[in-house]
Amino acid sequence: MATAGEIGKQLVARTPEVAGGLLRQLIDFGIDGNDTFPGARIAAGKKMQDRGDREQAIDAVITSHIGLASAQGFATSVGGLLMLPIGLPANLAGMAVLSVRMVAGVAHLRGYDVTDRRVRSAIALAILGEEEIRKLMAAGKLPTTPLAIATAPVFDPELERTISERVAGWLSGRLGGKHLAVIVLRRIPLVGGGVGAAVDGFLTYTLAAYAKREFVPRQQLPRFSQR
Repeated sequence: MATAGEIGKQLVARTPEVAGGLLRQLIDFGIDGNDTFPGARIAAGKKMQDRGDREQAIDAVITSHIGLASAQGFATSVGGLLMLPIGLPANLAGMAVLSVRMVAGVAHLRGYDVTDRRVRSAIALAILGEEEIRKLMAAGKLPTTPLAIATAPVFDPELERTISERVAGWLSGRLGGKHLAVIVLRRIPLVGGGVGAAVDGFLTYTLAAYAKREFVPRQQLPRFSQR
């Protein structure tokens, strides 16, 4: 698999369709992991073993990912202007992977099957965050919420493509300058590292709060939504 930085660069260099395919690679990696990067189920399962309580395990998953996001935000920002062409794409992809794994961990511990393509589509959408999703729904660019997608009666491949392209475009926009003030601060050696750590940690914290609200315990859903 390509490195995080390479995929991050490709996200802004490709068409929406190709970028959506690249995003799905990041989503699959964040959920499934590999030999050196445990996937969402394994990481969440370890927290469950340690805590013995699902909600405490969820909080532990969130805390660990906030720490990881802060660390990678520092590492990809500390080099200043000279490292910006490398650091920002790596930060983009790294945050996407960590966000996916964290949200998937929450969903898994709340009883959702993260191998189900409906749930994976919901997880991908959720990383946009509540505010962005509301904007897209209000503009008619998205039909519904992550929870509704995760519990839909059937998988919708066209909706999956739409979500992948929307999320890839949103990530590309972040890299392309929509968060210009943060990007400028990241250019300052050492100071940029602190800014990167703080911003990425905070973004992960707010995403975690949304994931906990959105992926309610599966057993609390009406029976028809649990099929």
